[in-house]
Amino acid sequence: MLSYRSNPHCGGQGVYLKNISRALKDMGHRVEIVSGPPDPQIEPDIPVHRLPSLDLYDPKNPFRIPTFSELKDPINLMEWAGVSTMGFPEPFTFGLRAYSFIKKRRHRYDIVHDNQSLSYGVYGISRCLPTVATIHHPITIDRTVSLRAAHSGLSRLKQLRWYSFVGMQKRVARRLSRLITVSECSRNDICRDFHTSPKHFHVIANGIDTRHFYPMPGIAAEPGRLMVTNSADMPLKGLYYLLHAVADVAQRRKIKLTVIGAPKKNGAVVRLIDQLNIGRYIEFTGRIDHQNLVRHYARTAIAIVPSVYEGFGLPAGEAMACGVPVISTTGGALPEVVGDCGVLVPPANSPALARAIIDLLDNPGQAQQLGKAGLKRVRAQFTWSNAARKLTTAYREAIDDHH
Repeated sequence: MLSYRSNPHCGGQGVYLKNISRALKDMGHRVEIVSGPPDPQIEPDIPVHRLPSLDLYDPKNPFRIPTFSELKDPINLMEWAGVSTMGFPEPFTFGLRAYSFIKKRRHRYDIVHDNQSLSYGVYGISRCLPTVATIHHPITIDRTVSLRAAHSGLSRLKQLRWYSFVGMQKRVARRLSRLITVSECSRNDICRDFHTSPKHFHVIANGIDTRHFYPMPGIAAEPGRLMVTNSADMPLKGLYYLLHAVADVAQRRKIKLTVIGAPKKNGAVVRLIDQLNIGRYIEFTGRIDHQNLVRHYARTAIAIVPSVYEGFGLPAGEAMACGVPVISTTGGALPEVVGDCGVLVPPANSPALARAIIDLLDNPGQAQQLGKAGLKRVRAQFTWSNAARKLTTAYREAIDDHH
C-alpha cells in the first residue's frame, strides 16, 4: 500500500491506511506499507518503508531551507521548487520515489494499492504490477470551494497553483483499470470531474473502528453541549457556517461548542469568533489523545458535522459509534453514512443548522432515539473487515486484468 501523507489522527487518508491495512493483515494477507511523512503509526507487525523526503510541511520546522547536499537529489530539487512556487508537489514526488522503490522489489508483491497520490509514478508502477487506487473524493471539489472562498485575484492564483497536481491525478486515474472509492456520491463526482467510467469502480464504504469509538455509559451528556471535530480554516469543512449558527442559537438557548483541535493563530476562524463575539461559547481542546476524544463525545449532547462536502464522512460515523445524536449537512456522501439516524440539513446554510440545533435541544427524547439508531447502523453497516473483504475482490480483478 502506498500513502504519501497519512497522519492517522488527522484526515481520512491516514485513518483509512491504518485500519484497512490492519483488516487485510487480520484476514491473512501479507501487507507492507510504503509511506511518506508523517509516521503513519502502523502496528509493528505490518512493515512500513518510510521513504526519505524533504518533509517541508513538518509542523516542527515548516518550509525549512534544504541543505545544498539535499538538493543534489533531482527529486528533492523538484519538491523544493514546487513548494517555493506555492505548489503542493508531494503527491508527484512521492510517486517518483515509490516507483523507484517498488521497481527494485516488484517480484515481492502481487498487487500495489495507492492511497490517492495518483502520481505519474503510480502509473509507472501499473505498467509492471497490478495496481489499484483509492480515491476518497475528487480534489476538484476542494479546489472549487477554495476558489469560491478566495477574496482576491492573488488569493485565487495561490489556490490554483496549490491545486496544480489535480491535472496529474485526473490523467493517472483514467489509466488505471480498477479504482476504489468510498461512496456512491464520490464515484459519481469522480466520474464527472475526472472523466472516468463507472465500470472501473468498486464502491467500498469505510469502516468505523468500534474498538476505539464506543459509548461511555459512566459519563452523562451535558445539556446544551455541542461538539465538532474540525478546527481548520478549510472552507470545505464548513466550520464558518457552524460558528454563525452558534451565534444565532446562543441568543436563545444555553450552549457550549467544543471544537476538537486548535485554531490557526490569527486565522480566519479566530477572526470570525471575534467578529461574532462568541468566544465565551466556544472552547478549543487543542491536541488530545484518543481516550479524551471519546470522553468528549460522551459528554456531548449533539455532534455536528457542518462540512460543505465529504467523500465519506468519518466524523459522522465516529460520533454515531459513540451513541451521540448527529446533525449533519447533506454535503457529498454524508447522507449515505447518516441515513435516517440523524438530522440532515443543506450544506453552507447557517440558519438551517441553527434551527436543527434548537429543535434537537428541545427534543431530548428524539435525540436519545437518534443516538441509539446511529450506533446500531454503524455496527451493522460500517466495519473495516467488510471493507477488506470487498477490497480483495477488487484486487483479484486487477490481477486478472493485468494478466
